[in-house]
Amino acid sequence: MSLTASLDATSVTAVPGDETRLPLQVRNSGSTVEEYRFEVAGACAAWTTVEPANLSLYPGDTATVSVTFRPPRDSTVLAGETPFGVRVIPTSDHAEPVVPEGTVAVAPFTEVTAELVPRGSHGVRRGAHKIAVDNRGNAPLTVGLAARAGTERTRITFDRPDLRIEPGRASFAELRVKPGRLLWRGTAVTHTFQAVVATPAPEGEEPAAPVLLDGSYQQEAILPRWLPRAVILACVLALACVGLWYGLLRPAVKSAAREAITPEVIASATSDPAKNGGQSTGQTGGQGGGKTGGAGGGGASASPSPSPTVSVKPSASATPKPGTGPLPPAVPTSAQVRVRDSVGGGASSDTALTVPAKKTFRVTDIVVQNPQGDAGSVVVTVGQRTFNLALENFRDSDYHFVSPIVVPAGSRLTMTVDCRKVGRPVNAPTPSRCSVSMFAGGTMQQIKP
Repeated sequence: MSLTASLDATSVTAVPGDETRLPLQVRNSGSTVEEYRFEVAGACAAWTTVEPANLSLYPGDTATVSVTFRPPRDSTVLAGETPFGVRVIPTSDHAEPVVPEGTVAVAPFTEVTAELVPRGSHGVRRGAHKIAVDNRGNAPLTVGLAARAGTERTRITFDRPDLRIEPGRASFAELRVKPGRLLWRGTAVTHTFQAVVATPAPEGEEPAAPVLLDGSYQQEAILPRWLPRAVILACVLALACVGLWYGLLRPAVKSAAREAITPEVIASATSDPAKNGGQSTGQTGGQGGGKTGGAGGGGASASPSPSPTVSVKPSASATPKPGTGPLPPAVPTSAQVRVRDSVGGGASSDTALTVPAKKTFRVTDIVVQNPQGDAGSVVVTVGQRTFNLALENFRDSDYHFVSPIVVPAGSRLTMTVDCRKVGRPVNAPTPSRCSVSMFAGGTMQQIKP
């Protein structure tokens, strides 16, 4: 064999993000000048080079080249040992290549990012959040979850105390904020807190600083602020209805009843039916005392007289006026829409709901979801109002309106999405388009005729 090659060490440790060199000795044992080129074989070939890439040697000469390992600092290169080989190939046809082999051990590193979704919550009894933890290191990782409350009046709990995360993956945990006591009435109280994601350090390294996530929970009163005003308004309306009855409607009804009672009606109701039949009387005529029923006697008959017909006309003041009746009941209504948009193709929009004629839609809740983690902009149009959002700022965005947004008949609820970058869902292939969903809830009310 006219070629010999050997590594100075059969194993080497490479740190992600750094550069590690391993010398390789090459000797020309032949009788002619020879040129050699080098190829790296194995899983580390993508981030391993040989310098110089070509080498010329005279017979009997020996030279050294460097095998350089540059593992990237990301989760695609896992920690652990990886075998490799360096193929030394002579350019002449008669020589055989030589492949010295070794092992490179990729050192582990830790990099963790976390996100609290949503940052702020609201509710009467509790607030609900989710913690998303991404392992951007190259080794499996177990992180601990804890919380620091900004006030002693809340209690924070997790559905699990820690998370086991594989390299390049993400894991989720639920966080709940519960107030120490209920708030019956008054202004809403905001409680701040911090969620702590504790990251263990690799052996021999100092512990990494924990990831702190700031959040807030707005505790709302059980009895809303508008309830006293609503009670007062209901009492005022009740008094107004009572006054309307006693002041206008009741006297009008009594007047109509009096007008209906006439003397003819009273006489008809009190007369004896037996006295209304036919009746005849005879008179005595002539000296013989005979009774005659003709002209000499004179007879009379009585026939019943017909009862008068009484018609009662309702008073004009008792007739309800158009448009004064109660409103039809409000119907709970919801609508949703999903819009997909490609990068660079212009904005895409779709309609969730068109308010029918002679109706109004009162919007109380709007939820916009970005499940893929896309980047871009979204515009939500509610009648004459618009909401501009950036997709990269949220996964789930919830809006609750104490004073509903009134959408008149013929107006629409639409959503327009302009995609700039398609997100990458967890444990799923990267989609080709952005995907954003919207849900709107409220009540549909018939317009008063």
